[in-house]
This record gives sequence, C-alpha cells and structure tokens, in this order.
Amino acid sequence: MTDGYQQIRYELDERGVLRVTLDSPENRNALTAELMGELEDALQRARTDDAVRCLVLTSSHERVFSAGASLDAFAADVPLVHKHFGTARFPRLFHALLGLGKPTICAANGHVLAGALGLALACDLVVAREGAEFGTPEINVGAFPFMIMALIFRNVPRKRANELLLLGERIDAHEAQRLGIVNRVLPADRFDQFVDEWAGRLAAKSPVIMRLGKEAMYRQLDMALDEALEYLRAQLSLAFTTEDIQEGVRAFFEKREPQWKGR
Repeated sequence: MTDGYQQIRYELDERGVLRVTLDSPENRNALTAELMGELEDALQRARTDDAVRCLVLTSSHERVFSAGASLDAFAADVPLVHKHFGTARFPRLFHALLGLGKPTICAANGHVLAGALGLALACDLVVAREGAEFGTPEINVGAFPFMIMALIFRNVPRKRANELLLLGERIDAHEAQRLGIVNRVLPADRFDQFVDEWAGRLAAKSPVIMRLGKEAMYRQLDMALDEALEYLRAQLSLAFTTEDIQEGVRAFFEKREPQWKGR
C-alpha cells in the first residue's frame, strides 16, 4: 500500500505498528527532494494519528537502506539560495523523527550511507541486518557530512566520529554496534522477525507515557545536570496525573495485562 505516495510505502497494521518503507530502488533510495517530501508528509501524518503506536523505517532495496543525498542536487545548475532552501528538508526530517512522540525503529536491512545515517540516528533504536555497512563517504566526492554531524557526535565517541567523517570509510554492522550507532545485529533469516517483535512490544506500551518519556529523553540531553533533574522531576509529576500510570500500577498488583486508555 502506497497511500498515494510514489517514493515510499505507508503500511499500518492492527497493532498500531506503522511501517514506512523507502521505495525508490532504482536509485538506491537516494534522498531526493521527492522522497524526502513524501517522508516528511508521512511523519507528520503519523504524529497526529492516534492509531499509530510505533514506527518502523526500512527499505525495499535488497542491499541498500539508502545511499544518502542525491548528488544530482549538488551538481544542479540552480541559484545557491535554492540549494540552501533544499537542504532544510534534512533538519526537518530529523526533528520530525525525534519529535514524533512515538517510538521509532530504523530497520537497516542494507547499507546506510551519508545523509541516511542521519535518518538512522534520529530513530530511537537501530536494528541492522548482517552485511549492512554504515558510513559517511561525502569527503571522497569533495563534500562533507555537515547535515548529519550533530547527530553523529551525539551518538559516537568524538575520536571515532572524527575517523568516520575525515576518512569516509565504511564500517560493518558489528563495528557500528560497538560504536553505539546500532542496537542489535541480526542474521538475515532472523532480521524481519526480530524487528517485528520489537515493534509489537513498543506498540503495546502506554501511548501517553511513551510520548512524555520520549520528549523528556531528548529535551534533557543538552541541559545542565541540575536543570535536567528538575525538569525530569516535573515530568514525573505530570505522569502521575495520567490514567495510564494508575492503570499500570493496578494491573501490576492484580497480575494482569494493563488496558491503556492513552490519557
């Protein structure tokens, strides 16, 4: 199901798991203006749809999740200001993923390169299929990964991040896991099942507590310690006002599954 999209697929199941699939295999899911526009629209739609409880971002290509930004856009003979406006899609997409209010999994079933690494790092969790490679090869074509640098340095130790950015070499999925880019690496015959299990588990959590928790996770990152502690204490007090936290505690003591109301 494409739901009117040409470059992506948008598929929501009965559990509330939304699968958004990059679907432009002829150019290795290059992040063209068209694909990024459709992805931005899908993320905005997912944010406001209460039926969506978890998002899985993946690819239809057999070997490549995404090759990153289209080099055609770099070489296009258009005014510089138009190129500047065009790159605004990257931070918008990163903010859309970070601020979705719902848990996100990047199911990296192939190589994650250049700007696509930013998409992966903007997701809450990354599951990689064995054989997938990760890298920022921009320096090799006379460019630099400016747009994803902030996300890399917030996930990867500085010296190793420098190595990725300056040498432009690819690393395998297991090395990406060691660096903190990837949560789990699975063989091909277990990959889809594992992603589906994690997505189902995430979709089964309280949506209102998940939204409060996700917002707190990212907002406190750049706060000073004392400021972060006070902010998080206020968020805990806010969580105490929800029906779901009361239901969760009752269900625990009554030894049953909670029935979330999302409020």
